[in-house]
Amino acid sequence: MHPLHNVIWKALTTRQTEFAESCDQARRFLPEVTSLAAFLEPTQRGYDSLAGLLNPGGTIALFLDVPYQPRPGWNFVAGTPMPQMVYHNASAPPPRSSSDPEIVELSAADAPDMMELTALTKPGPFNRRTHELGTYLGIRCDRKLVAMAGERLKIPGYTEVSAVCTHPEHIGHGYARILTTEIMQRILSRGETPFLHVREDNVRAIELYKRLGFNQRVLLHLAVLRKG
Repeated sequence: MHPLHNVIWKALTTRQTEFAESCDQARRFLPEVTSLAAFLEPTQRGYDSLAGLLNPGGTIALFLDVPYQPRPGWNFVAGTPMPQMVYHNASAPPPRSSSDPEIVELSAADAPDMMELTALTKPGPFNRRTHELGTYLGIRCDRKLVAMAGERLKIPGYTEVSAVCTHPEHIGHGYARILTTEIMQRILSRGETPFLHVREDNVRAIELYKRLGFNQRVLLHLAVLRKG
């Protein structure tokens, strides 16, 4: 079985246990960190365990191997096919150019700006403590955060590139490439392999990731569910 199989579960039971809430065969990240959750297996026991982590009306996001099928007690909120891509390039990403804009490391003080940008661009779930999961980098223009990228899921030997986004008014300057490359280099410098998840309909992003050396490993299915 590939190390990235059931990656949310693996993250919450290995490198990111400090962010986990547990109930029998289910785990979820602390709600203020992210809405991602997982179970050991997609069985009735798995869904029952997941329900034990939520109050009525609570929502979570799952990565499933197949499209979500209706289950009693759950309401389907949203979903999309989502390729999981892994870096396979034998050579390192290209170095930064001297003409590239300054990259700043983001912290808790930048959380409001990060949440504002992700709310606008919708790269995936992002809450006020998501930045605690790893390094997050940004580019500012006239003090405004206009692009960012960071690290989210972590399992032994692998770290996810996540929250890659650019303000619509600043697209076309290569900011996503610059920030993704820098995050990748930091992951590789630790002897780890970068991977990521992207919506299947985000063709522009997928083309960028392929140019940077990522290949699709498997097609997953994001499902956002609300407990009835």
